[in-house]
Amino acid sequence: MTKVVLASNNAGKLKEFSAILAQAGIDMVAQGELGVSEAEEPHATFVENALAKARHASRQTGLPALADDSGLCTQALNGAPGVYSARYAAMAGGEKSDAANNRHLVAQLASQTDRSACYVAVLVYVSSADDPRPLIAEGSWQGRIIDQPRGDNGFGYDPYFYLPDQDRTVAELEPAEKNAQSHRAQALQVLLGALRARVA
Repeated sequence: MTKVVLASNNAGKLKEFSAILAQAGIDMVAQGELGVSEAEEPHATFVENALAKARHASRQTGLPALADDSGLCTQALNGAPGVYSARYAAMAGGEKSDAANNRHLVAQLASQTDRSACYVAVLVYVSSADDPRPLIAEGSWQGRIIDQPRGDNGFGYDPYFYLPDQDRTVAELEPAEKNAQSHRAQALQVLLGALRARVA
């Protein structure tokens, strides 16, 4: 097994990533267990932020590293909130919370007829801090933003992210259903294929 540092301290991500990437002989360890500090995320794109986090974790540990950056993009708002999804309301002077973010998003879309949106996840794997060929995998999940929340599962924008083909919001899915089809799950499968191809 190859030990790889996950550039995150999110226990849920560690569990999800570990389960899938073990198939490629990867043993994930959270960066906090190795004393890695949080990386800056100053960039305007998911891929740049993920790459910065992966290189940072690899540089501090000497190990290969995996990082992700994800968020919600809406068509009518030119991709917003994008990389600022977790602090969308705070950037407009509000509080930093899921509830505030959702209120702000619905308000921003109030005059828009186009409610199409997608969840995006970008994963970046580096074999070393200065890896010139990082593996980059992206997954996206298409949906629409609705005005009233539905469902009690999930987090973030899930109660407002409606899946027309299933007539449910993401918050109405069971956790196992979400994990099987989410943007992050899609990106993980792409990454798994790329890792297998690289070592083949």
